[in-house]
Amino acid sequence: MVTTTGNSIETAAAWLNLEEVVAIPTETVYGLAGNALSETAVLRIFKAKNRPHFNPLIIHSHCWKKMDRYVKNMPPAAIKIAEAFSPGPVTFLLEKTDLIPDLVTAGHPKVAVRIPNHPLALQLLQIVDFPLAAPSANRFGYVSPTSAAHVLQGLNGFIPYILDGGNCAVGLESTIVDFEGDEVIIRRKGGISSEAISRVIGKKVIVRTHASDHPVAPGQLKSHYATETPLVTGNSEELIHQFSGSKIALIEFGTSLIEEAFFRVNLSPSANLDEAARNLFSMMRQADQCGADIIFASLLPETGLGAAINDRLKRAEHANKI
Repeated sequence: MVTTTGNSIETAAAWLNLEEVVAIPTETVYGLAGNALSETAVLRIFKAKNRPHFNPLIIHSHCWKKMDRYVKNMPPAAIKIAEAFSPGPVTFLLEKTDLIPDLVTAGHPKVAVRIPNHPLALQLLQIVDFPLAAPSANRFGYVSPTSAAHVLQGLNGFIPYILDGGNCAVGLESTIVDFEGDEVIIRRKGGISSEAISRVIGKKVIVRTHASDHPVAPGQLKSHYATETPLVTGNSEELIHQFSGSKIALIEFGTSLIEEAFFRVNLSPSANLDEAARNLFSMMRQADQCGADIIFASLLPETGLGAAINDRLKRAEHANKI
C-alpha cells in the first residue's frame, strides 16, 4: 500500500467511507481513524497498529448532540466536566448503546468518547456520517506521534492517507474519566490535570490508572510508549556514574546540571509543564534515534501535566527494562 500525506479533508473522508483507516490530527496526538460503527474498519485499525483486541478504543464525534446516539446515562459530573473542557483533551467512559460494536470496547459495557479540539478533525467529523474510532497513529506500544512525519515513520505502507494538520498543540493523550456511583475516577492521566477536574466538580477525584491484562480504557497497560533504546527515569547525575562508558541521551527539564552527554534535549528549559507536554513524544523520538546506548529521563513535579508526563515516562521505562 502507498501512503500519501496531504491536507484534504475530502480525501480523508473518501477513504473512511470505503471502511479504510487514515491518520488524523487532534490537539493531543495523531489518531488512526476508522468508522467506529464498522467492524471491518475497526479490525483494520487493530491490524495497522498491531494492537491487541483486548485494548479498547476511543470514539470521536464533533458534538455531544451526535454522541447521544452512542452513549446513555451521562452523569451530572460528566456534564460539568464536558461543559468545562470539551471540545478538548478529555475522554469520558460512559455506558454504550447497541450501535457501538463490542470490538470497540473489548467487550466492556462502557465506551470511551470525546470531542477533539482540532479544526481539521472537527471538519472531517462533520462530513462523515459516523463517529471515528481513533487510537494513536503508531505501531502498538511505541511513542505516540505528534506530527504527520511521526505517523509516516511508523505506518508508511500500512495506511492509505495521513491528514496533515501540523504539530499537535497539547502533545499528550487525553485524560480519561470514569464514573461509578458518586465517584469520579481518572483511568488515564492526560491533557487535563486531575486538580483541574476536581475544581470543576467540587470534590477530589480518584486516580486508578493501571490495568494488567484487560484494561477498561486505553493507555492503562503497564508497558507502553516504549522507545527502542532502553529508557531509565531518575536522578540523571547518579545514573551517569552508574552507566559510565555508555553513550547517554538525556531528556531534561528545567536547569541542566550535567555538562557532558552524547545527546541531550530539554522538554522545557524554563520548566513550563505545558511546553514539556508538547515536546515530550517528539523529544523521546529524537533521543531514541540519536544512536545512544541508553536514555536518561528526569521526572517532573507531580502537579498539573507533570503527573501525566511522568506516567508516560514510567510506562516507557517498564516497557524496556534493562
